Amino acid sequence: MTNIIRIGLLFLLLAFLAEYSYAQFHVSGNIFDANTGEPLIGVTVRSAESATVSDINGYYLLEGISAESVIDYSYVGYEPARITGTSALEQYEIVNIKLVPSENLLQTATVTSGKYEKPLGEITVSMEILKPDLLEAVNATNLDGVLEKVPGVTVIDGQANIRGGAGYSFGAGSRVLVLIDDIPALQSDSGTANWDDIPIELTNQIEVIKGASSALFGSSAMNGIINLRTDFAKEESETKVATFYTLYDTPSDASKKWWGPNTDTLPSDMGAYITHKQRFGKLDFVGSVYLRNHKRWNRNTFETYARGAWGLKYRLNKKWSLGINGSLRDGSNGSFFFWQNADSLALTGSSGTITRSESTRLIIDPFVQYLDDKGNKHKLLSRYYNVRNNVINNQSNFSSLLYGEYQYQKRLFEADLVLTAGLVGTVTQSEAELFSNASFDSNNLAVYVQAEKKFFDKLNVSLGARYERNQINAPDSIPINNELMEAGSDTEARPVFRLGANYQLAENTFLRASFGQGYRFPTIAEKYISTSVGFAISPNLDLRSERGWSAEIGLKQGIKINEFKGLIDIALFQTEYQDMLEFTFSNVFAIGFQSQNIGNTIIRGLDLSIAGGGQLFPNFPVQGLIGYTYLDPRFQEFGELEKIGSSSEENILKYRYQHTGKLDLETGFSKFNVGVAGFYYSNLEAIDRLFSVFIQGLEEYRAENNSPFSIWNVRLSYLFKERYKLSAHANNVFNKEYTLRPALIEAPRHFTLRLDASF
Repeated sequence: MTNIIRIGLLFLLLAFLAEYSYAQFHVSGNIFDANTGEPLIGVTVRSAESATVSDINGYYLLEGISAESVIDYSYVGYEPARITGTSALEQYEIVNIKLVPSENLLQTATVTSGKYEKPLGEITVSMEILKPDLLEAVNATNLDGVLEKVPGVTVIDGQANIRGGAGYSFGAGSRVLVLIDDIPALQSDSGTANWDDIPIELTNQIEVIKGASSALFGSSAMNGIINLRTDFAKEESETKVATFYTLYDTPSDASKKWWGPNTDTLPSDMGAYITHKQRFGKLDFVGSVYLRNHKRWNRNTFETYARGAWGLKYRLNKKWSLGINGSLRDGSNGSFFFWQNADSLALTGSSGTITRSESTRLIIDPFVQYLDDKGNKHKLLSRYYNVRNNVINNQSNFSSLLYGEYQYQKRLFEADLVLTAGLVGTVTQSEAELFSNASFDSNNLAVYVQAEKKFFDKLNVSLGARYERNQINAPDSIPINNELMEAGSDTEARPVFRLGANYQLAENTFLRASFGQGYRFPTIAEKYISTSVGFAISPNLDLRSERGWSAEIGLKQGIKINEFKGLIDIALFQTEYQDMLEFTFSNVFAIGFQSQNIGNTIIRGLDLSIAGGGQLFPNFPVQGLIGYTYLDPRFQEFGELEKIGSSSEENILKYRYQHTGKLDLETGFSKFNVGVAGFYYSNLEAIDRLFSVFIQGLEEYRAENNSPFSIWNVRLSYLFKERYKLSAHANNVFNKEYTLRPALIEAPRHFTLRLDASF
């Protein structure tokens, strides 16, 4: 009997062990940022048997795993975490995880390259990232002002160009797409960015892609992308206040100074803003108010505006969130196109080129996001953008844009594959004195898909495609120079493709290569503008779209010197355009300029950047960004037509600097920080030849001043009471007189005081 009992107990024990061995466990919990306590959305949780992602509240549920399972937690920008099932599951039914932010810059989370979060080291294109600390340190008042820090990017009279992809477009058309929170922010009729609409004070991160990105983002992304991602509310509320005041020094050529004791206005720049971020239960709020009064060094030119911006996000439950972002800007500005002469009136505008305007611009961005149990995302993004510019000299313009995008993203964990697809629609309306007092509407419809797959845990490959249809609807006839010209609708549809690969050669070494097609449909302004800015700007109803491609091979290397961590990035690139669009000499309707298809072009070059931060030596912290870009921009066939438009007899595209260098370094000791920034530009080889005819003294001025130059800025800041910072800036410290485009002199030496406070 005893033996029978013993045998029975043994069978029961074996059965229990068998049941335990094959039991399936469910592990759930929440995942947080170890520093801030913020819930992390979209963390990948994976075991050998199953995989999932965390939801809007950082919650995850991993089902069907065994007691011996190893569970891995991974999230872009954070150090991975791991638990073993046996040790965890015997003790917990709920496993909460705190992930530590990674200090490795290669792990910096980016979104723009693939419309989902991906480590900087693994993307297949060239990208630079700017953080809000830098914007604050250099007193960046507009986004275009801080973009000059980025290697390969130049900003000429408010127009951003990447790797020489564009010259100077007279304020119409852009090959660089500007985004606010992944949504296009170019004015619908002109295709240009209004930089003071963009709430730079709410910046979380600025991502700059170099190279054609039309496959994911469409027509205007032919040359690259600038994406400002706004900040978000955290567990603890945060309020920041900043104010600044700038005074301008006497120009190096004192005869050009127009201000003095007897003038009512001194050139100055003053501004202030306040931002607040707070979480109210399920509702996240961020908001800002920005005021600026800028009286520029060029006489009677100014920018005065007030801007309010906001972001609201409501988490309905673990799967659904919705919100509405936006901004409202109201103000006035004055500018001129070129000087009266190159001598004492170089800072005074020529009559007929002076512009005064009052404008109101409104952006409203409703959005909805759904995240399912398998980590698949559904997004609905939208934007309403209304522009009302009341301008003197019959140059007023009014436009509205309605944008909508549905995006679907699916993660196939077993295949290590991410699929992204979407539908995009844009409808615009425009009415302007600039466009012969006619009314226009346009629409854009597109579908896109991109697949990104990882092979052997080393090789990332991305393949994308987009099919896009563009249409401009104009009146049947348009009055031009007192004649009716036949117009009507213009429609075109094209596919574009891209392919990229990134291979991890070593722990901190990534080799990449990419090829992307570009395509840009002409804007309403390029086809139909009819105005005068001291010379005629004529329409071109026969304007064709431009096409092209860009390719690159690059290497990104992580470096560590003592406690300094950084990145070295080097890329060789080539871009080709067919039927490139540029404003050039025309005598079709009147002597002046007209947007024309100037032929096929090719741009080759090299881009180098070094970025990083940390303790380079004991008690010697350093933050820095250094870059150099070389360009070789040419016509594929340099004929007589191009020579007529260009001031140079050499085969070089207009308004390109072949050599540019950028530097920004900052270090600190105790509560002081000191920084220095430098910019180097080679001479501007070619401009529009016609400028020398219309603009007094320009030819002689260029003969004396068209040589390489550098500009240097310095700054010093002091932190007191842990929440207040006072900073002093001296920009253009050597008071260099220079122009980035003809007949518009840039700022002389100027001094700024800034006070920041955080609560």
